[in-house]
Amino acid sequence: MSPMHFRIAAAFCFLAVGLGAFGAHSLKATLHANAMLDVWNKAVLYHFAHAVALLALALHGSGNRGAFYLLVAGIALFSGSLYLMAVTNVRWLGAVTPIGGLCFLAGWLWLIISPPR
Repeated sequence: MSPMHFRIAAAFCFLAVGLGAFGAHSLKATLHANAMLDVWNKAVLYHFAHAVALLALALHGSGNRGAFYLLVAGIALFSGSLYLMAVTNVRWLGAVTPIGGLCFLAGWLWLIISPPR
């Protein structure tokens, strides 16, 4: 894939680490008050795991752009909705989370059924 894909993947990794630290320090009181620390940590875990997968695809997945963008959408929808829910305590945002999970599954399925490159 292109250098742009590599930079996108690196940016997602950067954000995962930064948001993890931000939640552990600056947002700790808010997350505890909302009883959302576990939700935040789950968002960071899935964000970081899939950001590393994006990095691998950027380096070696020249024919798997669809999987790349499905994982990007998964991070945005799954982790993004959990981040927002944890900070705002707006519980209906949890309804968006499974759509992100489906994007993750579709991205991994893409890699399962696509021919090796």
